[in-house]
Amino acid sequence: MDQLDFNKLPRHVAIIMDGNGRWAQKRLLNRIAGHKEGANAVRAVVRCCRELGISHLTLYAFSKENWQRPESEIAALWQLLRQFLRAELPELIRQEIRLNHLGDLDNIPQNVVRELRSIMAQTAGYQKLNLNLAINYGGRDEIVRAAQLFAADVQQGKYRPRDLTQDLLASYLFTASLPEPDLLIRTSGEHRISNFLLWQLAYTEIYVTDVLWPDFHEPDFIAALLDYQQRERRFGRISAQLKQHG
Repeated sequence: MDQLDFNKLPRHVAIIMDGNGRWAQKRLLNRIAGHKEGANAVRAVVRCCRELGISHLTLYAFSKENWQRPESEIAALWQLLRQFLRAELPELIRQEIRLNHLGDLDNIPQNVVRELRSIMAQTAGYQKLNLNLAINYGGRDEIVRAAQLFAADVQQGKYRPRDLTQDLLASYLFTASLPEPDLLIRTSGEHRISNFLLWQLAYTEIYVTDVLWPDFHEPDFIAALLDYQQRERRFGRISAQLKQHG
């Protein structure tokens, strides 16, 4: 951590937490054991973000595509999520961490929805870290939803079709109140973004590690941040232009 430049930390880190199942299989355990161990990695990264002052952390917890998994695994995931939320509430309050949900509430078990809403209400006033859980989330669905919401406003006379801009469309996304991610971390060595934050990742730096999510802890997170700090973020410009602007 001493090697980090605290003036060049990302404001918003997003993570595709991948590899729970493979972690369990390597140890001849069932997949649920991998998900349980993955919760410890979540705690480690949240704690690290809070200590470093990173203000936004978005975790891809359950995708729209995950509904295709075996029913027994899905049921266990919801149970684990509810238990995790309950167990972490005191720490969220102590550390002044705000919990947000990105995604659709439809089809999520009602006891999980109640837990999410309760914790979001109890932490709504905190600003030290915004912890965003993408649950029942899909990037394409999010963009379609935003287009539908804009179309509804056009029908009601609030806008004309030609009023649509990138900023206006972004205001209809689940992430409307968040800055776009500076850094995306994907664990387990897979090189794809899996329908995650498709609009928001336009200029995000991507870091892929072979480390499976349950094994991803503070040193691995610091390694990702150090790699990020070596990147030159040009946003379509050339290096010379960046130097001219300091």
